[in-house]
Amino acid sequence: MKTYNCEFLCVGGGVGGLMAAIAAGKKGADVIIAEKADTRRSGSGANGNDHFHCYIPECHGTDTERVYREIGSSFDAGPWVDMELTKVWIDRSFEVIQMWEDMGINMRPTGVWKFEGHGMPGQQLYNLKFDGALQKSCLTREAKQQGARILNHIIIHDLLADKDGRLAGAIGVDISEEIPETVMIQCEAVLLATGMVSRMYPSITPAYMFNTPCCPATTGDAQAMAYRFGARLVNMDMLNGHAGPKYFARGGKGTWIGVSTDIRGNTFTPYNSKPSRATGDITADVWPTCYRDRLKKGKGPTFMNCTETSPEDLDYMLHTAMVSEGIDSITDYCEHYGIDLSSDMVEFGTYPIMMGQRGIEIDTHARTSVPGLYAAGNCTGNVNGSLCGAAVFGMTAGEDAADYVKNTKDISRIDPADIQKYEDLYQDLLSRSDGAHWKEAASSLQNIMNEYASADQQSEDMLNAGIEYMRQLKANCYKELGCSNSHELMRSLEVLNMIDLSEPIFLCSRNRKETRGPHVRCDYDFTDITLNGKFQTIYKERNGTVHMDYRYKR
Repeated sequence: MKTYNCEFLCVGGGVGGLMAAIAAGKKGADVIIAEKADTRRSGSGANGNDHFHCYIPECHGTDTERVYREIGSSFDAGPWVDMELTKVWIDRSFEVIQMWEDMGINMRPTGVWKFEGHGMPGQQLYNLKFDGALQKSCLTREAKQQGARILNHIIIHDLLADKDGRLAGAIGVDISEEIPETVMIQCEAVLLATGMVSRMYPSITPAYMFNTPCCPATTGDAQAMAYRFGARLVNMDMLNGHAGPKYFARGGKGTWIGVSTDIRGNTFTPYNSKPSRATGDITADVWPTCYRDRLKKGKGPTFMNCTETSPEDLDYMLHTAMVSEGIDSITDYCEHYGIDLSSDMVEFGTYPIMMGQRGIEIDTHARTSVPGLYAAGNCTGNVNGSLCGAAVFGMTAGEDAADYVKNTKDISRIDPADIQKYEDLYQDLLSRSDGAHWKEAASSLQNIMNEYASADQQSEDMLNAGIEYMRQLKANCYKELGCSNSHELMRSLEVLNMIDLSEPIFLCSRNRKETRGPHVRCDYDFTDITLNGKFQTIYKERNGTVHMDYRYKR
C-alpha cells in the first residue's frame, strides 16, 4: 500500500478540482490532486468548452440585482439551485475569467468580450464565447506551479475517518499498472469534484455504454462517497439529462447555429424561427425532453436545421466553435460522410439521465454538512453555473480549505481495521478473476434504473421493487464480481459506487409524492403546492439510519 500525507486532498482533477488546488496552493496549503484519468484531459470539460456563463460589469452594467434576477430565473440557473450560491458564482465569475486569461486560456478569441448561445431572444446574453480547447492543460500547469502534487490514474474509492469519526483522509487504488496498488492519503480536508453520473442509465445506444455526451469516467464517485460518509445530498429526485445528435452522443448543443424543426423544416417553439449565432437554439434548454416527448407523441423526428444558416456562420460553427467546445468529431464525421449542413438536417434526440447538478449540498463557501469536506462542480446538487460554477466554487473551496487546515491539526490516527476492510474488498474482487464481469453488473444496474426509476413516470410499487432489486444486485456483486487487472477493478468500483448512489435516488423519488417538473409520478399526478420553493435533502448516519427532509430554497 502506498501512503501519502497532505493538508488538502482534491478528489477529481477536472475544472473544480484544479481550481481548488490552485487557490489553496496560493494560500500555502500542501495539496494533492487524485485523478482517475489524467488532469490534462479529464472531467466534464475534458475536451474543451466554448461558453462561460458569467457577469462582466463593463458589458452587463453595474445593476447586479438585475443580473441576479435574469440569470436566477433563466434556464441556465434553473429552479433547482439556491440563489445565494448563484450570486456567489455571478459575483466571482469575472475574477475567474481574468485568472484564466493570465494562465493562457483564450477568453477573447475575437479580441473583445463576445456573448453567444444559450440566450433568449430579446434578453441580455451572459454566455461568454471563449476557446477552451486548452483549458485543462493550462489549469494543470498552474496547479503544479502553485505546488500541487498530481497523482494521475488514482481512483479514490472512499473517505476515511479517525477514531473520533472526523474526516481524516481517503482510500483508493493506483491503476497506472496492470497490477493495482492500494493508496491511502491522510489529510485534514477533502474536496469532492468528480463530476456528474454519466453511466447510471443506459446510453442512447445501450450496446455502447461509453457513448455519452460527457466524460464517461464520471460515475457519481463523489456523491456516493459523500452519502456513505454522512454528508447531505439534495435534489436527488429531480432527474435530468442532455440532448444532441441522436445516436452520436455529444454535448455542446448551444454551439449549434440552427433551429429545431420538424421533418418539413417547421419550427415548433416561439423562440427562434431563423438561425441566430447570437442566441443559438434554446429549445432544448427550455424544454430538455422535447425531442423524446415529440417522438413519443408521434410528432417526431425532430431535427437541428442549419439549412438557413449563413456560410460564414456554418464555417465558424464547424471549424472554430466546435473545436473550442471539444466536439470537432462532429465536423470530422460530417466531412467523412459527405454531410452538408447547408442542405442536410441532423436528427436530435434526448439523451439518458446523467444527474448533472444533482448531488452534494454545499453552502456559499463550498462546504458540505461534514466538517472539512467540500464539493464543487457537477457533483453538487444546489448550484448550477456549469463550467463557471465549477471554477468559482472550486476556487472558493480551496481558499476556505486552506484556512481550515491551519486550525485543524489534531486529527488522530486512522484505525488500521478500517483500512483493512478496503484491502480485503479489493483482494476479494481480484481473487475472483473468473467471476462475474463488471459489464454484467453495469448492465443490470442500468436496466433497474431505467425500468424502476424512470424519468418518464414512477410509482410507489415500481420504486419499491427497484429498491429491492438494487439491494439484491449489490449483495450479488459483493459475492460474485471478479476482476483480473487494474482496469477491471476500477470499473467494478465505479459500478459499486453507482449502486450505492441509487439508494438516495430511489428513496427521495418515493418520498416525493407528487408530480413536479422532471419528477413524474403516475400515482400522484398532481403538484403539491405545500412543497413549492422547497428542496428535498437526504443523508445517512454511519449506523445506516436515513434522514429525509424538505427545506426552503435559499
